[in-house]
Amino acid sequence: MKNSYDIAAYVWPSYHPDPRAKIFWPEGIGEWQTVKGNVSKFPGHEQPRFPLWGYVNEADPYVMQMQIDAAADHGVNVFIYDWYWYDRMPYLEGCLNDGFLKAQNKDRMKFYLMWANHDVDMLWDKRNAGKKGDNTLIWKGGVDQKEFEVIVHRIIDKYFSQPEYYKINGKPCFMIYDLNNFINGLGGFKQADEALKWFRRETIKAGFKGLELQLTLRGRGTNVTGIRGDNIGTQKEVIEKLGFDSVTHYQIVHFTNIDRDFLKIMKEVAVEWEKLSKDYKIPYYAHVSVGWDNNPRFEMFRPGIVKNNTPANFEKALLMAKAYTDARPAQAPLITVNSWNEWTETSYLEPCTMYGYGYLEAVKKVFTGN
Repeated sequence: MKNSYDIAAYVWPSYHPDPRAKIFWPEGIGEWQTVKGNVSKFPGHEQPRFPLWGYVNEADPYVMQMQIDAAADHGVNVFIYDWYWYDRMPYLEGCLNDGFLKAQNKDRMKFYLMWANHDVDMLWDKRNAGKKGDNTLIWKGGVDQKEFEVIVHRIIDKYFSQPEYYKINGKPCFMIYDLNNFINGLGGFKQADEALKWFRRETIKAGFKGLELQLTLRGRGTNVTGIRGDNIGTQKEVIEKLGFDSVTHYQIVHFTNIDRDFLKIMKEVAVEWEKLSKDYKIPYYAHVSVGWDNNPRFEMFRPGIVKNNTPANFEKALLMAKAYTDARPAQAPLITVNSWNEWTETSYLEPCTMYGYGYLEAVKKVFTGN
């Protein structure tokens, strides 16, 4: 049995001032503006939930120092930062650049990037989300080769070079969120394949052993479509052809029915981990989501809510992930968790007014024995 684990929580870096974010949250405090207005939508709805730490500025290194200590003290030792690039510039980088990387205790944690290369519409704007016109495209997530090269050089120079950057077998880990957008932005499968090979060469040229390229999966049997809607292949086929090194998930809502009991969901999810481990020639890293309820982002009720995702049941799900990981000693001891702070999707580890430090205590109990 492994005696140490890499518990990697996704970070949604929206809780700090960012001038470009005012299009969605004009108060200038990021998505805390939405969280503050959270209300219950029906009798028995387990909302609102608010942060025990208050509406903190996560681009403040002193705030991040407190969060790093809380995470590390409870067994969360990796942050996976959702990372954005729109209109030829980064977006929401302050949490990482000014918060985490300037925190005096950052050596207690590792971090890596998940390029959240999805298109952006009005979903983040609660005033318009779910209403007519909310699918108006604001920013495209795909990029061409020239822009991709700018992104890669920024990532290698600014992030891979950090001593806290998470590596597997000495290779910096980098995750891509949207496979379709990645391929189509570059112009097609051939161009995407060439771009990734170039990325690997540039990483080695910078002095690293190579690149650990990860992808977040969607539902089983998902097809990847080209610019003209043509079928490039199944998700599995395209992942293998492009040479990804490992796969995981971002959220259980991406591949299962979440409108039911949490433990029933996670028992089926654990079966899916086993299937994926057998299906893929590359490692699948177990993923556990704390829950799902994105009603805080909308004025109207949204169906689809995970039930009974209490800290006690979350602990049971973590035990499943631990057992899966222990059974694969040749893989990195990595488990991904959604998330550190997805308050508007009700999937967070941070302490809240409903469960206190319960979710973090569950991580601590399972992975540190305390």
